[in-house]
Amino acid sequence: MTTEETTLSRDDGDIFVRQDGPRDAPVLLLIHGTAASGRTWDALVPLLTGTHRVIRVDLLGCGRSAKPVDGDYRTPAQAGRVAAVLDRLGVGRAVVVGHSSGGITATALAEQRPDVVAGLVLVDTGPSMAAFTAPETAAIGPAQWPPTDDQIRQFAATGFARPDFELPADILAEMRETPFEVFAALMQDPRWYLEEKTLPDRLAALGTPLLVLFGEQDRRWRPSSANDYLVVPGARVEMLPDVGHTPIIEDPARTAELVLDFAASHPAPRLTPG
Repeated sequence: MTTEETTLSRDDGDIFVRQDGPRDAPVLLLIHGTAASGRTWDALVPLLTGTHRVIRVDLLGCGRSAKPVDGDYRTPAQAGRVAAVLDRLGVGRAVVVGHSSGGITATALAEQRPDVVAGLVLVDTGPSMAAFTAPETAAIGPAQWPPTDDQIRQFAATGFARPDFELPADILAEMRETPFEVFAALMQDPRWYLEEKTLPDRLAALGTPLLVLFGEQDRRWRPSSANDYLVVPGARVEMLPDVGHTPIIEDPARTAELVLDFAASHPAPRLTPG
């Protein structure tokens, strides 16, 4: 599997990008959730690269990208950076997969640049704040920063069906290295974006092909809320049994099967390496 890691320089903060798979294959763009990174896709990527070029972007403030305390972490700004990455890489169109709040960023990307989004896959992305169910007590405050591994595990516990799920050490380290001001900004904006307008309302106006995947045991968003997306013309909703909020880690094989089936039905063009 061909792998390339790049840090793209930008005036508002450098962005880390990883590409896996054949450079001339159709593109799958993966966008991670809040305060996570491209590493959350590690179990899924090898299942996708047989037929696709897979691009992962660490959003500003996350993973191996820059974490400026005064950065603009609003959802439209994050989506604009992702669009700029695709332009820099010469990607004309891609099927875009977003996990959790990464699906919110993916939706904003489709709103801003419908020309680059061949289709959208939202994985356990809450359609509106009315569907949010995670307890507020899971939050980590500034007095507890930087958090311990145990605090991070407690914060992340609702992301999985099994409460004893063990987070990889590198993901724990990345979260510890995030300044609290950046972490707080990353947590807040997706909420504001959903309160401004629900995702089904945004997507219904776009006409972008849509697949929604949802774990039946999601403990952060009400699983039945996945059906809210059915107001989007042509939307397809698939419920995944025995997994929670993070099927990309809990059941990567089934997740990959559904993503690849959707991508085959809404293919991005093959690329000619430059």
